[in-house]
Amino acid sequence: MRRREFVTLIGGGGLAWSIAAPAQQVQPVVGVLHEGLPAPLSLTTAFLQGLNDGGIGQSSRIKIVDRWAEGQYDRLPKLAADLIDQGVNVIVAAYLVAARAAEAATHTVPVVFITGSDPVAAGLASSLNQPTGNATGIAFMFTRLMEKNLATLHELVPNALVVGALVNPNNSNVGPQLHDLRAAASGFGLEIVALSAANESEIDSAFESLTQQNIQALLITADGFFFGLQDKLATLAARYAVPAFYPLSDYVLAGGLVSYGANLAESWRQAGSYVARIIKGTKPSDLPIMQAAKFELVINSRTAKALQLEIPPKVLALADRVIE
Repeated sequence: MRRREFVTLIGGGGLAWSIAAPAQQVQPVVGVLHEGLPAPLSLTTAFLQGLNDGGIGQSSRIKIVDRWAEGQYDRLPKLAADLIDQGVNVIVAAYLVAARAAEAATHTVPVVFITGSDPVAAGLASSLNQPTGNATGIAFMFTRLMEKNLATLHELVPNALVVGALVNPNNSNVGPQLHDLRAAASGFGLEIVALSAANESEIDSAFESLTQQNIQALLITADGFFFGLQDKLATLAARYAVPAFYPLSDYVLAGGLVSYGANLAESWRQAGSYVARIIKGTKPSDLPIMQAAKFELVINSRTAKALQLEIPPKVLALADRVIE
């Protein structure tokens, strides 16, 4: 188990790490429960910025206790219970499976979740505007983008009739993801082949099977474990020369072909601001679930050239960013 405990000091216009807390203050403890690998610096920085935006800054010190499942989702209930035992004041849960584990572990400790699913449909909340209980959070609604994503991939690779969908079988959202994807695919006359991978070895095997299964394009589904493997997934797509669509621009920056989705760093910043408000006394039920306000279409033209794909003018016109 990879465990790391950080104490965060925000002050003097910069960020530093400190072990000591002022004797006259009670040090708030924030637990972070994550499905995958340790978050990259960009997300950590965004979260700390959110804390600062929410008024936890200057001389304040926050102890942050991280628990990472590293893709082993069956460990999440135990990791959530461990955070409760640590006496955390609030839990940040990323993403759906972690959020469910955190909510199951406590009905009193506030939970701020970050999820790509519809939190009401997923059972995390009864309402977006007025969540009840001890949980609220940020929803960037990746699961509502299946038709848009598949349409863009179809425009980029019009001759691809068989599309692979890389899914994590341990993600409780995989059923709805595949259902929505196949429903969208029927409108384009496409066949969807599910490729299950719950660890890095199975991801390698999934890519090795592309030719055997006559898969001509690939869609990477939104999953907390996959989010930490952007470099690996983009590299494998290049190695097997398969046009791949991703849920985050981070994959495209790592060399992936195309992505459409919300800005993940912005979701972590928003989560940080909610955590700060809860620490300062706001109840989770008084904080409406925030939804992504903007989605970005990002294309890597270098990767398109390497795949000998010509990006249609219509797609280029819609792109928010084109990486040359």
